Amino acid sequence: MRPQRIPPGPGQESVWDYPRPPRIEPVSETLKVVLNGITLAETDRGHRVLETSHPPVYYFPPENVKLEYLEETGRTTWCEFKGSCRYFYLKMEGMESAIAAWSYYKVTPGFEAIENHIGFYAKPMSCYVGDELVQPQPGDYYGGWVTKNIVGPFKGGPGTMGW
Repeated sequence: MRPQRIPPGPGQESVWDYPRPPRIEPVSETLKVVLNGITLAETDRGHRVLETSHPPVYYFPPENVKLEYLEETGRTTWCEFKGSCRYFYLKMEGMESAIAAWSYYKVTPGFEAIENHIGFYAKPMSCYVGDELVQPQPGDYYGGWVTKNIVGPFKGGPGTMGW
């Protein structure tokens, strides 16, 4: 099935206009991740990665993340565009050991701005771009953040893996 691009309205972006290979760009809004009343990360020096069919993925400099709440999983993957990636569990009382964040520790040329920066899945945390609470990208694999200025359809939900 070929997805039908939703035309963007004024002030909106279509994920179908994002490039492949992806593009990285700085973010002017403040980014924030909160869980159980604790701010896990907050920055005004974040970056976003834009890739065809995906909502933007946001990255925090490590010095703006409370790393004591993250524990490496030992799992690694490799992205042909961004490089080698490691994953983190939340290390917080009462939380199950679900993967909550990731970081590219050995990046490919062009992605140096996010090397060792942390990306967070928007579920189960409350994640913000500026004052807007984001929605998680559909599915359990990708970590994009959906805001009101982004239109899809988005890759990640049932039936979209072949896009």
